[in-house]
Amino acid sequence: MKKYALLFLPLLLFAMQPIVPIPTDLHVDIKKAKLGQELFFDTILSSDNTISCFSCHNVYEGGADPRIVSRGVKGRKGNIQSPTVLNARYNFRQFWNGRAANLKEQAAGPLNNPAEHNMNPRKIEEKLNNSPYREKFQKIFHTQKVKYGNVLDAIVEFEKALTTPNAKFDKFLRGEYQLSKNEKQGYILFKQYGCITCHNGINIGGNTYQKMGTFVAYQNKQTYPDRSQITKSPFDLNVFKVPTLRNIVKTAPYFHDGSAKNLKDALQMMAKYNLGIQFQEQEVKNLVEFLKTLTGETPKILDTNDN
Repeated sequence: MKKYALLFLPLLLFAMQPIVPIPTDLHVDIKKAKLGQELFFDTILSSDNTISCFSCHNVYEGGADPRIVSRGVKGRKGNIQSPTVLNARYNFRQFWNGRAANLKEQAAGPLNNPAEHNMNPRKIEEKLNNSPYREKFQKIFHTQKVKYGNVLDAIVEFEKALTTPNAKFDKFLRGEYQLSKNEKQGYILFKQYGCITCHNGINIGGNTYQKMGTFVAYQNKQTYPDRSQITKSPFDLNVFKVPTLRNIVKTAPYFHDGSAKNLKDALQMMAKYNLGIQFQEQEVKNLVEFLKTLTGETPKILDTNDN
């Protein structure tokens, strides 16, 4: 009886935790995803052939932009820190203010933004139909010409493949890894201080909106596209989609304004503005050790050995 109890212990542990491991059995249309991967890395999708999706989303290093704001065509600056595209399929909405309902709407955003790719559906179809991509789309989508909707479908299929499973914490939840003393203490603090209230689920975030500055008012130096720009409600000022904590050690700077340069700064800022407390030095160290366990594997589709 004891033997069977030990077998079911990992399952019981997993069921009791508010964080869910990333599935390892990922299903995508690999032909569409590979085509989407080419497009993601190609500057052809920008008006001056200088910007690609990869320019602002380095999928090999966290999937976010290390700059406070991204640069688009002709060096035009963005108006908010670019979030990671890794594991974006698990977000309930896309962009900081949730203006995109799904990955297809998200992919269309930068392409049509004058400050980013500065394109439109007609220009995209025209450029791709006069390139080697036309034959590739014919084989995969069985159409004579490249259609804008198919371009988005291919990019989305690639983005759906950008998952990072098997983080140490995922393995812990499955009973395959034992947290170190500091990692475990960091997770305990993460729950005790209520961080888990907003950062939970499969993406450890990305599933709710929350206000930046619930205990202490957060003063922005400029206007950012928050939820109030969507809802037109003053109650939604400084309200943003909760960011994912997966691969967080690779996605600095932090917050919508990129104001936190490192994890220690980010933790103390969140403690002040959203918890109304100040972490002790050892608490910060333990929390950082826990956050390090959220780094997963490089998405399999990026494995050059499989290409």
